[in-house]
Amino acid sequence: MKVAEIHRELDAARKRGPLKDIVIDPCPKLLMDLRAVVRRLDPEPADVVAIASHDVAMAAAVIKVANSPLYARSRSASTVAEAVALLGMAHTVSILTGFLMRRSFTVQSPLIEHFWQSSTRRATAMGFIARQLFGLDPELAHTCGLFCHIALPVLLRGLRGYEATLQAAMSDTTQGFTAVENAAHHTDHAVVGAIVAKTWLLPEEIALAVRLHHDFTVLGDERVPELVRKLVAMLLITEHMVAAYEGAPELLEWQGHGPACLDLLHIEPQELTGWLDTLHAQFAHDAVH
Repeated sequence: MKVAEIHRELDAARKRGPLKDIVIDPCPKLLMDLRAVVRRLDPEPADVVAIASHDVAMAAAVIKVANSPLYARSRSASTVAEAVALLGMAHTVSILTGFLMRRSFTVQSPLIEHFWQSSTRRATAMGFIARQLFGLDPELAHTCGLFCHIALPVLLRGLRGYEATLQAAMSDTTQGFTAVENAAHHTDHAVVGAIVAKTWLLPEEIALAVRLHHDFTVLGDERVPELVRKLVAMLLITEHMVAAYEGAPELLEWQGHGPACLDLLHIEPQELTGWLDTLHAQFAHDAVH
């Protein structure tokens, strides 16, 4: 689909059908304040530190990432200011986006804790890959990874019977995830996730990539912006990395489209093997801290 068609589809989906009554929480004020600081002509790190220090758990989340293996240094960060200085303001905002997202989309389900763990791993991997490639914004990639499956808690909370659908989709080996969802509910997490991204006023490229992240026909479709196609490719690569770490079966989508995603980003298979080793160390660190 062309970009304009996708926006029309999302607007129509929000106004009628199974999604019209689903509640999507607005972007938290703290996150809006953080974005406003970073967008200033001459942003002050102290302003980001002040907002990040507003909440003890939020401050701890920033310090935890700063002290992870991906940012190994001789002396650990012991304050929010030190962590922000190490990570940079933009990356701090990306980390706090994930923290506030988790706080906003609460739901009671035995599936949800694993969802948040996988989302954090996917976002970490997206940012890491972007840092290895030329011309990609790591913070945009990180946020895209966070929001890729954000629709799952929204649907678990808002659609009757979705938990059973999610379990069926996760174990399906023939139809594909979104096909199972659409058969049961006439919508899917790619559509709903894109609507959430738009509601939170995220960059258009993120909303488009979330909408298209199961549609690999777009990899060669020049009607779709190049950045969006690269994000779609990166999302499948990171899904493959997270699945490998979690001991899950190899994804059918990876078997069918993994090589095309690597080709689009000019990534050699041996590079991917090295990245997996690095990220597995990071994932292991996150699991025990």
